[in-house]
Amino acid sequence: MTPTRTRDLAATVIATAAVAYLLVLWLYRWFPPLTIWTGLSLAAIAAAEAAWGGYVRAKVGAGEIGEGGDRLHPIAVARSVTIAQASAWVGALVLGWWIGVLAYLLPRRGELRVAAADTAGAVVAAVCALALVAAALWLQHSCKSPPQDPQDPAGSAGKPGDAAPE
Repeated sequence: MTPTRTRDLAATVIATAAVAYLLVLWLYRWFPPLTIWTGLSLAAIAAAEAAWGGYVRAKVGAGEIGEGGDRLHPIAVARSVTIAQASAWVGALVLGWWIGVLAYLLPRRGELRVAAADTAGAVVAAVCALALVAAALWLQHSCKSPPQDPQDPAGSAGKPGDAAPE
C-alpha cells in the first residue's frame, strides 16, 4: 500500500470545492442553518486518530510490534494505515465541500443576513475537516516501520534481553 500523496489530496480539495460552489449556487436556499456544531464530529474523529497515531508511533519506536504481551499486533497497524488513508480522502472531500460553501458565503455576507450567520459554522466545519486530514496523515506516518539497521540484515533488531532468532 503506497502512502497517500498530499498533492492528490490537494487536487481533490480543489476539484470538490469547485463542484461544491456550483451546487451551492443552486441549492443554498434549501440549506438548513449552519451552526458551530455542524462540523465538530470531524474534530472528534481527528482527535481520536491523532491520539491513536501517537500511541502507534510510540509502539513502533519502542519496537513493540508483534504478538502477545504489551505489543501492538501488526494487523492492527495495517488496519490503522487503511483507516488513515480513508480518513484522509474523506477529510479532503469534506474540506473541499466546506471551502466551496465558504466561497459562496463570504462575498454575500453583507447582502444576505443568513450568509453572515452561516459563515461561522462553515469555517468551523472546514477547520475540523482540515484537522481530520492532518490527523489521518499523521496516523499514516506513525505506522511506518523504522529504517532497518544495516548491521542487522535479517531485521532481527530487538530490545536487550530478547531471545535471538534461531
